[in-house]
Amino acid sequence: MKTPALRPLAVGAAAIAVTLMLLGRAQAGDDDFYPPVTDPLTVQECASCHIAFPASMLPAASWRRMMGELENHFGDDASVDADTTAAITRYLVDHAGDARAQPGKLLRGLRPGDAPLRITELPKWVHEHDEVPRSEWTRKDVGSKANCTACHIDAAKGYFEDD
Repeated sequence: MKTPALRPLAVGAAAIAVTLMLLGRAQAGDDDFYPPVTDPLTVQECASCHIAFPASMLPAASWRRMMGELENHFGDDASVDADTTAAITRYLVDHAGDARAQPGKLLRGLRPGDAPLRITELPKWVHEHDEVPRSEWTRKDVGSKANCTACHIDAAKGYFEDD
């Protein structure tokens, strides 16, 4: 039997649990949330060099183009065997930004059929980052515009809100 003194603690704990659950749902539907890569093979191959960028950040045509040019992947040879290439391409295309009922905000401003390779060159990305001084991108701990985790600490979890 619970004592009356424990009731306020139980009610408080329940209120906190409900609040955290609602906050988690709100974050997951937020404009700055992009579902992270969940395919183990894609994570293994892509995240060995950089963050495994969420597939919804680019349209399917971009992923097809990128996966077809792995021998020159932004100046590096990222080639993998044909089966691995096919499996990763399938995952990225199936989860691409334009494969969703409501394309993500990063794809706003793209014309149908566009296949940009750099997320950092998307019109919406450029607009979202136009206030960042050029000197920030060249800082040693940042290195480049593609290093999302330098500024967005939860980028690997899919959260790209301003930190």
